[in-house]
Amino acid sequence: MSFNYGLRQGTVLKLTSGSSSSASAAFTAGTEYIRVVSTIACHILVAGTPTATTSTSLLPANEVEIIKVSPGEKIAVLRIGGSDGELYVTELSA
Repeated sequence: MSFNYGLRQGTVLKLTSGSSSSASAAFTAGTEYIRVVSTIACHILVAGTPTATTSTSLLPANEVEIIKVSPGEKIAVLRIGGSDGELYVTELSA
C-alpha cells in the first residue's frame, strides 16, 4: 500500500531498466519526493550523478516507493535479470 500524503503530482519520467545503468534528468525545481514503480525488479540509486549497480537499493517489480529527494538530484536504474523493463518516476511537491 502506498500513500502520497497530499503531495501534488508533477512531471512523470519513464526510464528503461536495461543491462547498464541509465539516469534521469535532474528533478524539476520544487520536487521534494518522487514516487517510483517498475515493471520489473531492478536496482535504483538517487544522487547528484547516480550510477545504479547490483549493490544499490532493490526495487521489487510493481511495488510503489516514495523517496525524499533534494534539488538537482537524479535517479538511476539497472535491471535484474535478462529482460528490460520500465521505471516510472513521478515528481511530487507540497
